[in-house]
Amino acid sequence: MSIQFEVKRSFKVSKQMAYNGLLDLDSAKQWMQGLVGIERLDEGPLQVGSQWLETRRMFGQEATEHFEVVELKEPDKIVLRCDGTKGTTGKGEFVFTYILASSGDHTEITLNGEINGLTGFAKFFGKMMAGTFKKACAKDLDALKRYLEK
Repeated sequence: MSIQFEVKRSFKVSKQMAYNGLLDLDSAKQWMQGLVGIERLDEGPLQVGSQWLETRRMFGQEATEHFEVVELKEPDKIVLRCDGTKGTTGKGEFVFTYILASSGDHTEITLNGEINGLTGFAKFFGKMMAGTFKKACAKDLDALKRYLEK
């Protein structure tokens, strides 16, 4: 059973600009809260299969998670997977699907988050933490929005 959440935000930028902003790991330091660093595990532009380690300071400690690009449909959809078994979390799979839709000079980004593979106490804890994940993702989208709308 997966744990799911959704976050929607409207950006006053083109769909292409929003799409590029979501994939621009080099500029993430300028807007992503708590970001310590991103280490690419490959080179070149992000594409399906691209991977990186993302380290953030959360709850007073550094946590590093392993991300991979699962799907790209420019400029409409981005799917990222965080393999919890390869990071600080130690378990689970976190899938982040970004759907971009334009309306006039605005772009609506819908983030569908899904948490899979938690068992036992972690599963129980994960259900309780779904709200925390949703809030963190909402803060990230809000920060990206402020950065892109400058």
